[in-house]
Amino acid sequence: MTDAEDRKPHSDESRGVFDPEVTSEFAIPAGLDVSKAGAEPETTSEFAVPEGLDVPAPGAAESEGSAFTTPSTYSAGQAPPAFTPPDGLPRVSLTKDAPWQDRMRTMLRMPVAERPAPEAAQKADDAGPAVPRVLDLTLRIGELLLAGGEGAEDVEAAMFAVCRSYGLDRCEPTVTFTLLSISHQPSLVDDPVTASRTVRRRATDYTRLAAVFRLVDDLSDPENHLSLEEAYRRLAEIRRNRHPYPTWVLTLASGLLAGAASILVGGDVLVFFAAAIGAMLGDRLAWWFAARGLPEFYQFVVAAMPPAAVGITLAVAHIDVRASAVITGGLFALLPGRALVAGVQDGLTGFYITAAARLLEVMYLFVGIVVGVLVVLYFGVQLGAQLNPDAALMIAERPGIQIAASMLLSLTFAVLLQQERSTVLAVTLNGGVAWCVYGAMHYAGNLSPVASTAVAAGLVGLFGQLLSRYRYASALPYTTAAIGPLLPGSATYFGVLSIAQNEVNSGLASLTKAAALAMAIAIGVNLGAELSRLFLRVPGAATAGRRAAKRTRGF
Repeated sequence: MTDAEDRKPHSDESRGVFDPEVTSEFAIPAGLDVSKAGAEPETTSEFAVPEGLDVPAPGAAESEGSAFTTPSTYSAGQAPPAFTPPDGLPRVSLTKDAPWQDRMRTMLRMPVAERPAPEAAQKADDAGPAVPRVLDLTLRIGELLLAGGEGAEDVEAAMFAVCRSYGLDRCEPTVTFTLLSISHQPSLVDDPVTASRTVRRRATDYTRLAAVFRLVDDLSDPENHLSLEEAYRRLAEIRRNRHPYPTWVLTLASGLLAGAASILVGGDVLVFFAAAIGAMLGDRLAWWFAARGLPEFYQFVVAAMPPAAVGITLAVAHIDVRASAVITGGLFALLPGRALVAGVQDGLTGFYITAAARLLEVMYLFVGIVVGVLVVLYFGVQLGAQLNPDAALMIAERPGIQIAASMLLSLTFAVLLQQERSTVLAVTLNGGVAWCVYGAMHYAGNLSPVASTAVAAGLVGLFGQLLSRYRYASALPYTTAAIGPLLPGSATYFGVLSIAQNEVNSGLASLTKAAALAMAIAIGVNLGAELSRLFLRVPGAATAGRRAAKRTRGF
Protein backbone atom coordinates (compact mmCIF):
# COMPACT_ATOMS: atom_id res chain seq x y z
CA MET A 1 0.00 0.00 0.00
CA THR A 2 1.26 3.43 -0.94
CA ASP A 3 1.45 6.38 1.35
CA ALA A 4 -1.50 8.06 -0.45
CA GLU A 5 -3.72 5.05 0.07
CA ASP A 6 -2.69 4.90 3.74
CA ARG A 7 -3.79 8.47 4.30
CA LYS A 8 -7.15 8.18 2.46
CA PRO A 9 -9.34 6.68 5.25
CA HIS A 10 -8.13 9.32 7.63
CA SER A 11 -9.13 12.09 5.32
CA ASP A 12 -12.59 10.50 4.85
CA GLU A 13 -13.04 10.12 8.60
CA SER A 14 -12.18 13.78 9.15
CA ARG A 15 -15.00 14.72 6.74
CA GLY A 16 -17.60 12.63 8.68
CA VAL A 17 -17.77 9.75 6.25
CA PHE A 18 -17.86 6.41 8.16
CA ASP A 19 -17.69 2.88 7.01
CA PRO A 20 -21.24 1.52 6.76
CA GLU A 21 -20.10 -1.77 8.17
CA VAL A 22 -19.30 -0.11 11.51
CA THR A 23 -22.43 0.05 13.78
CA SER A 24 -23.20 0.25 17.56
CA GLU A 25 -25.50 -1.71 19.83
CA PHE A 26 -27.90 1.29 20.10
CA ALA A 27 -28.39 1.59 16.30
CA ILE A 28 -31.88 0.89 14.88
CA PRO A 29 -31.87 -2.35 12.91
CA ALA A 30 -32.52 -2.15 9.16
CA GLY A 31 -36.17 -2.68 8.25
CA LEU A 32 -37.66 -1.56 11.60
CA ASP A 33 -40.18 1.25 11.10
CA VAL A 34 -39.90 3.80 13.93
CA SER A 35 -41.83 7.06 13.85
CA LYS A 36 -39.92 10.26 14.20
CA ALA A 37 -40.18 11.96 17.61
CA GLY A 38 -39.85 15.39 16.15
CA ALA A 39 -38.64 18.04 18.59
CA GLU A 40 -39.50 15.95 21.73
CA PRO A 41 -36.36 14.89 23.58
CA GLU A 42 -35.46 11.26 23.71
CA THR A 43 -35.21 11.13 27.54
CA THR A 44 -38.36 11.41 29.69
CA SER A 45 -39.19 10.90 33.38
CA GLU A 46 -42.06 9.67 35.50
CA PHE A 47 -43.04 13.29 36.15
CA ALA A 48 -43.61 14.06 32.45
CA VAL A 49 -47.10 15.19 31.42
CA PRO A 50 -48.96 12.33 29.68
CA GLU A 51 -49.79 12.74 25.99
CA GLY A 52 -53.25 14.16 25.42
CA LEU A 53 -53.50 16.03 28.74
CA ASP A 54 -54.29 19.68 28.19
CA VAL A 55 -52.25 21.75 30.63
CA PRO A 56 -52.03 25.53 30.24
CA ALA A 57 -48.52 26.72 29.72
CA PRO A 58 -47.08 28.99 32.44
CA GLY A 59 -46.58 32.64 31.75
CA ALA A 60 -43.30 33.83 30.40
CA ALA A 61 -42.56 35.89 33.51
CA GLU A 62 -43.25 33.01 35.93
CA SER A 63 -40.04 31.50 37.20
CA GLU A 64 -39.49 27.92 38.18
CA GLY A 65 -40.21 27.41 41.87
CA SER A 66 -39.48 24.82 44.51
CA ALA A 67 -41.42 22.73 46.97
CA PHE A 68 -41.40 25.62 49.46
CA THR A 69 -42.73 28.37 47.14
CA THR A 70 -46.34 29.51 47.14
CA PRO A 71 -48.54 27.52 44.68
CA SER A 72 -49.44 29.33 41.48
CA THR A 73 -53.17 28.90 42.18
CA TYR A 74 -52.92 30.55 45.61
CA SER A 75 -54.34 33.99 46.17
CA ALA A 76 -54.33 35.95 49.38
CA GLY A 77 -57.82 37.21 48.70
CA GLN A 78 -59.23 33.81 47.71
CA ALA A 79 -57.28 31.29 49.74
CA PRO A 80 -58.22 27.61 49.42
CA PRO A 81 -59.84 25.99 52.46
CA ALA A 82 -57.29 24.69 54.98
CA PHE A 83 -57.31 21.15 56.27
CA THR A 84 -58.79 20.72 59.74
CA PRO A 85 -58.33 17.50 61.75
CA PRO A 86 -61.54 15.61 62.62
CA ASP A 87 -61.24 16.40 66.32
CA GLY A 88 -60.47 20.05 65.67
CA LEU A 89 -57.50 22.18 66.63
CA PRO A 90 -57.02 23.14 70.30
CA ARG A 91 -57.73 26.81 70.79
CA VAL A 92 -55.45 28.50 73.29
CA SER A 93 -55.95 32.10 74.27
CA LEU A 94 -52.74 34.07 74.46
CA THR A 95 -54.34 37.14 75.96
CA LYS A 96 -54.25 38.11 79.58
CA ASP A 97 -57.68 36.64 80.24
CA ALA A 98 -56.01 33.83 82.21
CA PRO A 99 -52.86 33.81 84.37
CA TRP A 100 -49.68 33.20 82.41
CA GLN A 101 -49.01 30.10 84.51
CA ASP A 102 -52.12 28.40 83.10
CA ARG A 103 -51.42 29.52 79.53
CA MET A 104 -47.79 28.39 79.53
CA ARG A 105 -48.54 25.16 81.37
CA THR A 106 -51.17 24.27 78.75
CA MET A 107 -48.75 24.85 75.88
CA LEU A 108 -45.91 23.01 77.61
CA ARG A 109 -48.08 19.90 77.74
CA MET A 110 -48.64 20.10 73.97
CA PRO A 111 -46.26 18.61 71.41
CA VAL A 112 -44.06 21.24 69.79
CA ALA A 113 -45.81 20.88 66.44
CA GLU A 114 -49.24 21.61 67.98
CA ARG A 115 -48.31 24.73 69.92
CA PRO A 116 -49.88 27.92 68.58
CA ALA A 117 -47.49 30.41 67.07
CA PRO A 118 -46.65 33.40 69.28
CA GLU A 119 -47.73 36.91 68.53
CA ALA A 120 -45.28 39.16 66.78
CA ALA A 121 -42.56 40.10 69.23
CA GLN A 122 -42.57 43.85 69.83
CA LYS A 123 -40.00 43.90 72.58
CA ALA A 124 -36.94 43.98 70.36
CA ASP A 125 -35.49 45.53 67.24
CA ASP A 126 -36.30 44.31 63.76
CA ALA A 127 -33.40 41.87 63.87
CA GLY A 128 -34.59 40.46 67.18
CA PRO A 129 -32.58 39.84 70.32
CA ALA A 130 -29.71 37.42 70.30
CA VAL A 131 -30.86 33.91 71.12
CA PRO A 132 -28.05 33.21 73.65
CA ARG A 133 -28.93 36.36 75.61
CA VAL A 134 -32.61 35.42 75.75
CA LEU A 135 -31.73 31.93 76.95
CA ASP A 136 -29.38 33.39 79.57
CA LEU A 137 -32.13 35.68 80.90
CA THR A 138 -34.50 32.72 80.98
CA LEU A 139 -32.07 30.59 82.98
CA ARG A 140 -31.40 33.38 85.49
CA ILE A 141 -35.12 33.85 86.10
CA GLY A 142 -35.61 30.11 86.48
CA GLU A 143 -32.70 29.93 88.91
CA LEU A 144 -34.29 32.50 91.24
CA LEU A 145 -37.62 30.69 91.14
CA LEU A 146 -36.16 27.23 91.79
CA ALA A 147 -33.89 28.51 94.55
CA GLY A 148 -36.88 30.17 96.19
CA GLY A 149 -38.77 26.87 96.47
CA GLU A 150 -41.07 27.09 93.46
CA GLY A 151 -42.32 23.83 91.95
CA ALA A 152 -40.58 22.45 88.88
CA GLU A 153 -43.68 22.73 86.68
CA ASP A 154 -44.15 26.42 87.50
CA VAL A 155 -40.45 27.06 86.88
CA GLU A 156 -40.72 25.45 83.44
CA ALA A 157 -43.83 27.51 82.69
CA ALA A 158 -42.02 30.73 83.66
CA MET A 159 -39.00 29.87 81.50
CA PHE A 160 -41.23 29.05 78.55
CA ALA A 161 -43.12 32.34 79.01
CA VAL A 162 -39.88 34.37 78.94
CA CYS A 163 -38.66 32.69 75.74
CA ARG A 164 -42.03 33.00 74.08
CA SER A 165 -42.27 36.70 74.87
CA TYR A 166 -39.19 37.27 72.68
CA GLY A 167 -40.41 35.10 69.82
CA LEU A 168 -38.58 31.87 70.66
CA ASP A 169 -41.53 29.50 70.52
CA ARG A 170 -39.69 26.24 69.76
CA CYS A 171 -38.12 25.99 73.21
CA GLU A 172 -37.91 23.05 75.58
CA PRO A 173 -37.04 23.94 79.20
CA THR A 174 -35.91 21.21 81.58
CA VAL A 175 -35.81 21.54 85.38
CA THR A 176 -34.21 19.25 87.92
CA PHE A 177 -33.35 19.83 91.55
CA THR A 178 -30.00 21.54 90.90
CA LEU A 179 -29.80 21.97 87.12
CA LEU A 180 -31.70 24.13 84.66
CA SER A 181 -31.37 23.74 80.91
CA ILE A 182 -33.18 25.07 77.87
CA SER A 183 -32.90 24.25 74.19
CA HIS A 184 -34.11 26.31 71.22
CA GLN A 185 -34.31 25.00 67.67
CA PRO A 186 -35.61 27.59 65.16
CA SER A 187 -36.67 24.93 62.65
CA LEU A 188 -36.21 21.28 61.85
CA VAL A 189 -33.22 22.00 59.62
CA ASP A 190 -31.40 24.41 61.97
CA ASP A 191 -28.98 23.44 64.70
CA PRO A 192 -30.38 23.75 68.24
CA VAL A 193 -28.93 26.19 70.78
CA THR A 194 -28.72 24.80 74.31
CA ALA A 195 -27.76 26.51 77.58
CA SER A 196 -27.75 25.33 81.19
CA ARG A 197 -27.27 26.75 84.67
CA THR A 198 -26.62 25.13 88.05
CA VAL A 199 -28.49 26.15 91.20
CA ARG A 200 -25.93 26.08 94.00
CA ARG A 201 -27.51 28.26 96.70
CA ARG A 202 -31.06 28.18 98.01
CA ALA A 203 -32.59 30.99 100.01
CA THR A 204 -36.14 31.39 101.28
CA ASP A 205 -37.31 34.85 100.26
CA TYR A 206 -40.89 35.05 99.04
CA THR A 207 -40.58 38.79 98.45
CA ARG A 208 -37.95 38.12 95.81
CA LEU A 209 -40.09 35.28 94.46
CA ALA A 210 -43.08 37.62 94.05
CA ALA A 211 -40.89 40.21 92.28
CA VAL A 212 -39.69 37.58 89.79
CA PHE A 213 -43.30 36.55 89.12
CA ARG A 214 -44.21 40.17 88.40
CA LEU A 215 -41.31 40.39 85.95
CA VAL A 216 -42.46 37.25 84.13
CA ASP A 217 -46.03 38.57 84.10
CA ASP A 218 -44.86 41.83 82.50
CA LEU A 219 -42.80 39.93 79.94
CA SER A 220 -45.69 37.67 78.96
CA ASP A 221 -48.14 40.58 78.65
CA PRO A 222 -48.40 41.52 74.94
CA GLU A 223 -49.33 45.08 75.88
CA ASN A 224 -45.97 45.68 77.57
CA HIS A 225 -42.94 46.35 75.41
CA LEU A 226 -40.18 45.29 77.77
CA SER A 227 -36.80 45.18 76.08
CA LEU A 228 -34.12 42.66 76.91
CA GLU A 229 -31.95 45.32 78.55
CA GLU A 230 -34.84 46.50 80.72
CA ALA A 231 -35.55 42.90 81.79
CA TYR A 232 -31.88 42.45 82.75
CA ARG A 233 -31.97 45.69 84.73
CA ARG A 234 -35.06 44.66 86.68
CA LEU A 235 -33.60 41.23 87.35
CA ALA A 236 -30.43 42.82 88.73
CA GLU A 237 -32.52 45.01 91.02
CA ILE A 238 -34.37 41.95 92.30
CA ARG A 239 -31.08 40.26 93.11
CA ARG A 240 -29.70 43.33 94.90
CA ASN A 241 -32.78 43.98 97.03
CA ARG A 242 -32.29 43.20 100.69
CA HIS A 243 -34.59 41.03 102.75
CA PRO A 244 -37.67 42.86 104.07
CA TYR A 245 -37.10 41.79 107.68
CA PRO A 246 -33.87 42.13 109.69
CA THR A 247 -32.25 39.25 111.52
CA TRP A 248 -33.58 40.14 114.97
CA VAL A 249 -37.14 40.14 113.63
CA LEU A 250 -36.62 36.64 112.22
CA THR A 251 -35.27 35.42 115.56
CA LEU A 252 -38.24 36.93 117.40
CA ALA A 253 -40.62 35.39 114.86
CA SER A 254 -39.15 31.93 115.42
CA GLY A 255 -39.70 32.31 119.14
CA LEU A 256 -43.30 33.46 118.73
CA LEU A 257 -43.94 30.60 116.31
CA ALA A 258 -42.72 28.04 118.85
CA GLY A 259 -44.79 29.68 121.59
CA ALA A 260 -47.93 29.64 119.46
CA ALA A 261 -47.35 25.99 118.57
CA SER A 262 -47.00 25.10 122.25
CA ILE A 263 -50.41 26.70 122.91
CA LEU A 264 -51.93 24.55 120.15
CA VAL A 265 -50.81 21.34 121.90
CA GLY A 266 -52.10 22.36 125.34
CA GLY A 267 -49.49 24.70 126.83
CA ASP A 268 -50.08 27.73 129.04
CA VAL A 269 -48.38 31.12 129.40
CA LEU A 270 -45.25 29.71 131.07
CA VAL A 271 -44.93 27.07 128.39
CA PHE A 272 -45.33 29.80 125.73
CA PHE A 273 -42.34 31.77 127.01
CA ALA A 274 -40.25 28.66 127.64
CA ALA A 275 -40.82 27.40 124.10
CA ALA A 276 -40.09 30.85 122.69
CA ILE A 277 -36.78 31.11 124.55
CA GLY A 278 -35.70 27.64 123.45
CA ALA A 279 -36.56 28.32 119.80
CA MET A 280 -34.71 31.65 119.78
CA LEU A 281 -31.62 30.03 121.29
CA GLY A 282 -31.76 27.31 118.67
CA ASP A 283 -32.17 29.87 115.89
CA ARG A 284 -29.14 31.89 117.03
CA LEU A 285 -27.07 28.73 117.41
CA ALA A 286 -27.98 27.59 113.90
CA TRP A 287 -27.06 31.03 112.50
CA TRP A 288 -23.69 30.86 114.23
CA PHE A 289 -22.87 27.47 112.75
CA ALA A 290 -24.18 28.46 109.32
CA ALA A 291 -21.81 31.44 109.22
CA ARG A 292 -18.93 28.97 109.67
CA GLY A 293 -19.94 26.74 106.79
CA LEU A 294 -21.54 23.86 108.71
CA PRO A 295 -23.83 21.75 106.46
CA GLU A 296 -27.55 22.26 106.84
CA PHE A 297 -28.07 18.81 108.35
CA TYR A 298 -25.94 19.71 111.38
CA GLN A 299 -27.59 23.11 111.60
CA PHE A 300 -30.91 21.37 112.18
CA VAL A 301 -29.30 19.05 114.72
CA VAL A 302 -27.99 21.93 116.84
CA ALA A 303 -31.17 24.01 116.35
CA ALA A 304 -33.32 21.19 117.77
CA MET A 305 -31.25 20.83 120.93
CA PRO A 306 -32.07 24.09 122.86
CA PRO A 307 -35.90 23.63 122.87
CA ALA A 308 -35.47 20.04 124.02
CA ALA A 309 -32.91 21.13 126.64
CA VAL A 310 -35.33 23.77 128.00
CA GLY A 311 -38.10 21.18 128.30
CA ILE A 312 -35.79 18.67 130.00
CA THR A 313 -34.60 21.33 132.43
CA LEU A 314 -38.17 22.14 133.45
CA ALA A 315 -38.94 18.43 133.90
CA VAL A 316 -35.82 17.77 135.99
CA ALA A 317 -36.57 20.83 138.16
CA HIS A 318 -40.07 19.40 138.79
CA ILE A 319 -41.73 22.60 137.67
CA ASP A 320 -45.41 22.06 137.07
CA VAL A 321 -45.42 22.65 133.30
CA ARG A 322 -45.93 20.46 130.28
CA ALA A 323 -42.40 19.84 129.09
CA SER A 324 -43.75 17.97 126.08
CA ALA A 325 -45.50 21.14 124.86
CA VAL A 326 -42.24 23.09 125.17
CA ILE A 327 -40.33 20.60 123.06
CA THR A 328 -43.16 20.22 120.55
CA GLY A 329 -43.35 23.98 120.07
CA GLY A 330 -39.64 24.09 119.26
CA LEU A 331 -40.10 21.38 116.65
CA PHE A 332 -42.78 23.36 114.80
CA ALA A 333 -40.23 26.05 113.99
CA LEU A 334 -37.91 23.49 112.36
CA LEU A 335 -40.13 21.07 110.43
CA PRO A 336 -39.48 21.53 106.66
CA GLY A 337 -43.06 21.93 105.54
CA ARG A 338 -42.16 24.10 102.54
CA ALA A 339 -39.77 21.54 101.02
CA LEU A 340 -42.24 18.73 101.73
CA VAL A 341 -45.10 20.40 99.86
CA ALA A 342 -42.85 21.26 96.91
CA GLY A 343 -41.47 17.71 96.73
CA VAL A 344 -44.88 16.05 96.72
CA GLN A 345 -46.17 18.57 94.19
CA ASP A 346 -43.30 17.77 91.82
CA GLY A 347 -44.01 14.07 92.15
CA LEU A 348 -47.73 14.50 91.45
CA THR A 349 -47.02 16.60 88.35
CA GLY A 350 -44.57 14.10 86.84
CA PHE A 351 -41.18 15.55 87.85
CA TYR A 352 -40.00 12.43 89.62
CA ILE A 353 -36.28 13.19 89.72
CA THR A 354 -36.84 16.60 91.29
CA ALA A 355 -39.45 15.17 93.65
CA ALA A 356 -37.11 12.40 94.80
CA ALA A 357 -34.34 14.94 95.46
CA ARG A 358 -36.65 17.26 97.42
CA LEU A 359 -38.08 14.43 99.51
CA LEU A 360 -34.57 13.14 100.19
CA GLU A 361 -33.68 16.62 101.43
CA VAL A 362 -36.76 16.59 103.68
CA MET A 363 -35.73 13.20 105.04
CA TYR A 364 -32.23 14.41 105.88
CA LEU A 365 -33.54 17.51 107.64
CA PHE A 366 -36.14 15.47 109.51
CA VAL A 367 -33.50 12.98 110.62
CA GLY A 368 -31.35 15.89 111.80
CA ILE A 369 -34.23 17.17 113.97
CA VAL A 370 -34.82 13.67 115.36
CA VAL A 371 -31.13 13.21 116.17
CA GLY A 372 -30.89 16.55 117.96
CA VAL A 373 -33.98 15.93 120.08
CA LEU A 374 -33.10 12.28 120.69
CA VAL A 375 -29.65 13.10 122.07
CA VAL A 376 -31.10 15.60 124.57
CA LEU A 377 -33.99 13.30 125.54
CA TYR A 378 -31.61 10.41 126.13
CA PHE A 379 -29.55 12.41 128.59
CA GLY A 380 -32.74 13.75 130.16
CA VAL A 381 -34.08 10.24 130.75
CA GLN A 382 -30.76 9.27 132.28
CA LEU A 383 -31.03 12.27 134.63
CA GLY A 384 -34.45 11.13 135.81
CA ALA A 385 -36.72 13.48 133.84
CA GLN A 386 -40.33 12.32 134.03
CA LEU A 387 -41.69 12.56 130.49
CA ASN A 388 -45.02 10.93 129.69
CA PRO A 389 -45.60 9.72 126.10
CA ASP A 390 -49.33 9.37 126.87
CA ALA A 391 -49.64 13.15 127.20
CA ALA A 392 -50.44 13.27 123.50
CA LEU A 393 -53.94 12.01 124.35
CA MET A 394 -54.62 14.74 126.90
CA ILE A 395 -54.71 17.88 124.73
CA ALA A 396 -57.33 20.29 126.05
CA GLU A 397 -59.88 21.65 123.61
CA ARG A 398 -59.79 25.46 123.72
CA PRO A 399 -61.23 26.57 120.37
CA GLY A 400 -60.89 30.33 120.77
CA ILE A 401 -57.35 30.24 122.14
CA GLN A 402 -56.23 27.64 119.61
CA ILE A 403 -57.62 29.60 116.65
CA ALA A 404 -55.77 32.71 117.82
CA ALA A 405 -52.60 30.64 118.31
CA SER A 406 -52.91 29.14 114.81
CA MET A 407 -53.23 32.59 113.26
CA LEU A 408 -50.18 33.81 115.22
CA LEU A 409 -48.27 30.75 114.06
CA SER A 410 -49.15 31.44 110.41
CA LEU A 411 -48.22 35.11 110.76
CA THR A 412 -44.79 34.37 112.23
CA PHE A 413 -44.22 31.62 109.68
CA ALA A 414 -44.89 34.18 106.92
CA VAL A 415 -42.30 36.51 108.45
CA LEU A 416 -39.73 33.70 108.50
CA LEU A 417 -40.43 33.09 104.82
CA GLN A 418 -39.68 36.77 104.07
CA GLN A 419 -43.10 37.40 102.58
CA GLU A 420 -44.35 40.74 101.39
CA ARG A 421 -46.33 42.66 103.98
CA SER A 422 -49.33 42.78 101.65
CA THR A 423 -49.67 38.98 101.73
CA VAL A 424 -49.21 38.43 105.47
CA LEU A 425 -52.83 39.18 106.39
CA ALA A 426 -54.25 36.84 103.72
CA VAL A 427 -52.07 33.90 104.71
CA THR A 428 -52.80 34.51 108.41
CA LEU A 429 -56.54 34.24 107.77
CA ASN A 430 -55.95 31.18 105.60
CA GLY A 431 -54.11 29.48 108.47
CA GLY A 432 -56.91 30.30 110.88
CA VAL A 433 -59.50 28.80 108.52
CA ALA A 434 -57.37 25.67 108.12
CA TRP A 435 -57.25 25.13 111.91
CA CYS A 436 -61.01 25.75 112.21
CA VAL A 437 -61.70 23.04 109.64
CA TYR A 438 -59.26 20.65 111.28
CA GLY A 439 -60.68 21.25 114.76
CA ALA A 440 -64.28 20.86 113.60
CA MET A 441 -63.54 17.56 111.86
CA HIS A 442 -61.14 16.05 114.39
CA TYR A 443 -62.33 17.29 117.79
CA ALA A 444 -66.04 17.86 117.12
CA GLY A 445 -66.55 15.21 114.44
CA ASN A 446 -64.18 12.59 115.91
CA LEU A 447 -62.66 11.92 112.49
CA SER A 448 -59.18 10.62 111.83
CA PRO A 449 -56.43 13.23 112.20
CA VAL A 450 -55.02 12.22 108.82
CA ALA A 451 -58.33 12.77 107.02
CA SER A 452 -58.95 16.02 108.89
CA THR A 453 -55.49 17.28 108.01
CA ALA A 454 -55.93 16.39 104.34
CA VAL A 455 -59.25 18.26 104.06
CA ALA A 456 -57.89 21.32 105.87
CA ALA A 457 -54.78 21.34 103.67
CA GLY A 458 -56.99 21.00 100.60
CA LEU A 459 -58.84 24.18 101.54
CA VAL A 460 -55.50 25.90 102.09
CA GLY A 461 -54.40 24.96 98.58
CA LEU A 462 -57.76 26.00 97.10
CA PHE A 463 -57.79 29.43 98.74
CA GLY A 464 -54.12 29.96 97.98
CA GLN A 465 -54.65 29.19 94.30
CA LEU A 466 -57.64 31.53 94.13
CA LEU A 467 -55.63 34.38 95.66
CA SER A 468 -52.68 33.74 93.36
CA ARG A 469 -54.92 33.74 90.27
CA TYR A 470 -56.55 36.97 91.42
CA ARG A 471 -53.18 38.68 91.84
CA TYR A 472 -51.33 36.88 88.99
CA ALA A 473 -48.69 35.77 91.51
CA SER A 474 -47.21 32.61 92.95
CA ALA A 475 -49.40 30.47 95.21
CA LEU A 476 -46.59 29.69 97.66
CA PRO A 477 -46.91 32.91 99.73
CA TYR A 478 -50.58 32.12 100.31
CA THR A 479 -50.25 28.41 101.16
CA THR A 480 -46.89 27.58 102.77
CA ALA A 481 -47.33 29.60 105.96
CA ALA A 482 -50.99 28.57 106.25
CA ILE A 483 -50.09 24.89 106.68
CA GLY A 484 -47.94 25.69 109.73
CA PRO A 485 -50.66 24.83 112.30
CA LEU A 486 -51.17 21.43 110.62
CA LEU A 487 -47.53 20.27 110.81
CA PRO A 488 -47.04 17.00 112.75
CA GLY A 489 -44.82 18.39 115.50
CA SER A 490 -46.56 16.53 118.33
CA ALA A 491 -46.41 13.13 116.60
CA THR A 492 -42.74 13.65 115.83
CA TYR A 493 -41.85 14.51 119.43
CA PHE A 494 -43.69 11.58 120.99
CA GLY A 495 -42.18 9.19 118.48
CA VAL A 496 -38.68 10.37 119.36
CA LEU A 497 -39.50 10.23 123.10
CA SER A 498 -40.69 6.63 122.83
CA ILE A 499 -37.46 5.65 121.08
CA ALA A 500 -35.43 7.38 123.80
CA GLN A 501 -37.31 5.34 126.41
CA ASN A 502 -36.53 2.07 124.56
CA GLU A 503 -40.08 1.71 123.25
CA VAL A 504 -39.04 1.36 119.64
CA ASN A 505 -42.28 -0.10 118.28
CA SER A 506 -44.38 2.68 119.77
CA GLY A 507 -41.89 5.28 118.55
CA LEU A 508 -41.89 3.98 115.00
CA ALA A 509 -45.68 3.94 114.99
CA SER A 510 -45.77 7.57 116.08
CA LEU A 511 -43.17 8.58 113.47
CA THR A 512 -45.17 6.73 110.83
CA LYS A 513 -48.21 8.74 111.86
CA ALA A 514 -46.15 11.91 111.52
CA ALA A 515 -45.12 10.89 108.00
CA ALA A 516 -48.77 10.15 107.11
CA LEU A 517 -49.83 13.57 108.37
CA ALA A 518 -47.06 15.21 106.37
CA MET A 519 -48.11 13.42 103.19
CA ALA A 520 -51.74 14.36 103.85
CA ILE A 521 -50.72 18.02 104.07
CA ALA A 522 -48.73 17.93 100.86
CA ILE A 523 -51.31 15.98 98.85
CA GLY A 524 -54.17 18.09 100.22
CA VAL A 525 -52.48 21.35 99.21
CA ASN A 526 -51.79 20.06 95.72
CA LEU A 527 -55.29 18.64 95.33
CA GLY A 528 -56.87 21.93 96.34
CA ALA A 529 -54.80 23.78 93.76
CA GLU A 530 -55.70 21.24 91.04
CA LEU A 531 -59.41 21.49 91.90
CA SER A 532 -59.29 25.25 91.47
CA ARG A 533 -57.78 24.82 88.01
CA LEU A 534 -60.25 22.07 87.15
CA PHE A 535 -63.46 23.92 87.98
CA LEU A 536 -62.43 27.48 87.25
CA ARG A 537 -62.90 28.12 83.56
CA VAL A 538 -59.75 29.16 81.71
CA PRO A 539 -60.71 31.46 78.81
CA GLY A 540 -59.85 29.94 75.45
CA ALA A 541 -59.10 26.48 76.80
CA ALA A 542 -62.62 25.18 77.36
CA THR A 543 -62.73 23.22 74.12
CA ALA A 544 -59.18 21.95 74.18
CA GLY A 545 -59.27 20.04 77.44
CA ARG A 546 -56.48 19.84 79.95
CA ARG A 547 -53.69 17.44 79.10
CA ALA A 548 -52.16 15.14 81.65
CA ALA A 549 -49.02 16.29 83.40
CA LYS A 550 -46.06 14.60 81.72
CA ARG A 551 -46.31 10.87 81.00
CA THR A 552 -48.21 9.55 83.99
CA ARG A 553 -50.67 7.20 82.30
CA GLY A 554 -48.66 4.05 82.98
CA PHE A 555 -48.14 2.92 79.39
